[in-house]
Amino acid sequence: MFLEPQETMPQTSVVFSSILVPSCSGQVQPGMGERGGGAGGGSGDLIFQDGRLISGSLEALMEHLVPTVDYYPDRTYIFTFLLSSRVFMPPHDLLARVGQICVEQRQQLEAGPEKAKLKSFSAKIVQLLKEWTEAFPYDFQDEKAMAELKAITHRVTQCDEENGTVKKAIAQMTQSLLLSLAARSQLQELREKLRPSAVDKGPILKTKPPAAQKDILGVCCDPLVLAQQLTHIELDRVSSIHPEDLMQIVSHMDSLDNHRCRGDLTKTYSLEAYDNWFNCLSMLVATEVCRVVKKKHRTRMLEFFIDVARECFNIGNFNSMMAIISGMNLSPVARLKKTWSKVKTAKFDVLEHHMDPSSNFCNYRTALQGATQRSQMANSSREKIVIPVFNLFVKDIYFLHKIHTNHLPNGHINFKKFWEISRQIHEFMTWTQVECPFEKDKKIQSYLLTAPIYSEEALFIASFESEGPENHMEKDSWKTLRTTLLNRA
Repeated sequence: MFLEPQETMPQTSVVFSSILVPSCSGQVQPGMGERGGGAGGGSGDLIFQDGRLISGSLEALMEHLVPTVDYYPDRTYIFTFLLSSRVFMPPHDLLARVGQICVEQRQQLEAGPEKAKLKSFSAKIVQLLKEWTEAFPYDFQDEKAMAELKAITHRVTQCDEENGTVKKAIAQMTQSLLLSLAARSQLQELREKLRPSAVDKGPILKTKPPAAQKDILGVCCDPLVLAQQLTHIELDRVSSIHPEDLMQIVSHMDSLDNHRCRGDLTKTYSLEAYDNWFNCLSMLVATEVCRVVKKKHRTRMLEFFIDVARECFNIGNFNSMMAIISGMNLSPVARLKKTWSKVKTAKFDVLEHHMDPSSNFCNYRTALQGATQRSQMANSSREKIVIPVFNLFVKDIYFLHKIHTNHLPNGHINFKKFWEISRQIHEFMTWTQVECPFEKDKKIQSYLLTAPIYSEEALFIASFESEGPENHMEKDSWKTLRTTLLNRA
């Protein structure tokens, strides 16, 4: 049975719910005060529409981020501005400006009648920094950012007594930040060790291995179990992606066809590794089909992967589903007409319908919406799983960035655009933080991650050996491949 759309309400992860529980309307939380203009108007360099901040100068937006004695920014605004500001300036520069604004406000308080409110003001600044370090801890890997953080916390503790509440809050915030950075450092070291192994592709074969070598059916013959193990791998990989990684799609993407970021490779490795996983899975599927000698067994292999893809769909694992379909649509597999003629393709036709690229993947987006609604209303971890097709998610962010300008004609930042980018990234991050409910099978996962994968050339050789060329183009390709093999010999 395929999943059916259900009416539901959203649930968010612990970290992100603390930031994005309020709606993105720009409304201030009760008791937090207000700064800026009202509905349909503007105040200085901030423009609001129906109570929602839609544009402003960079300076005004930075000032809107910093609390005052009577004001604390909406948490949706904090997350959205911290996320989008890196398009315009590095985090350490923003921290420096936040520090300057704090100093200016502190001086005004010290010189005025509200000096007694200094401690309250300091507590709000610490709360802002706490939310920043929790949502974007890796901004503080940069020594300049850490130095700015220390400078700000030093200033705000000057009004606090020894072992006071502000100093305790800063100590707790700093300890949590250092733990997050240490975990990140350990993960990067592990990634560096794994990097030489062709980014989890396993050995890539130039020629066919012995026919007696174990195949996927010898490891797992249950489509549901394999779909569950694929979901384990997906969630493991996608959990290492952070909001700022996704924002680099906006700030550093050169073109749609080359969505690798130009920044530091360590900042984009998680994106590249996840993208590579999709390609590896597609090639593994093609390899498993093409390496089978007997047509009867190839037919069984194709039907098995069709069932696996269908189980992935039902789980909500659209990325693995798309990778499997892509593998079966690769030319060396698709050309095996005699094999496909024996396959019961009704299930495959349904899957291809869901992944039909027409109308901007309308069918897939409908299915994704249904899975999202199911997740939002879920009572169990199994129902919460939503793993979108990552390449399509990346393209959506990219097009949103390209279609809408960063700046309006009056020079203001188009904050309406960044509300939407933030909303989509937050939704993606909520999906990535779901704990996989399925029991892990190390044997199956090891095979999926390390099984030999044919090169494109080897796939065609295996395909032509199984079913000979049928037209002039295929005959020419087969002749070229044989000539290449003879020259190597």
